[in-house]
Amino acid sequence: MTVTLNHTIVPARDHHAAARFFAEVMGLPVLPPAGRHGHFAPVRVNEQLTLDFMAVPAPEGHHLAFDVDPDTFDAILGRLRDGDVPYGSEPGSPDNGRIDHPLCPRGLFFRDDSGNLFEVMSPA
Repeated sequence: MTVTLNHTIVPARDHHAAARFFAEVMGLPVLPPAGRHGHFAPVRVNEQLTLDFMAVPAPEGHHLAFDVDPDTFDAILGRLRDGDVPYGSEPGSPDNGRIDHPLCPRGLFFRDDSGNLFEVMSPA
């Protein structure tokens, strides 16, 4: 059997708000609450993976990186700009408004209010 990541937990102050923010920026669906007591707010990333946002008292941000095609990158960039969400080309400067990523032709970083750092990379 191939090893496939099924889900990962993403810490958040408000898991529902964090899931909605991430899903809106990325153009992804939020799924119904999951877990024994509905304490996860899952976002479907692809057929194999969900990000399960979970409320914690003092979240420590995670870094999650995504490869996307050029059209998806353009759509994400447009949603960030339309929503006045800061983004940037470096993990230490996720608000410099640039997309000249050091590892790919176009890429960006943005943060949520829980300190999670999302990275989006495009081959063109």
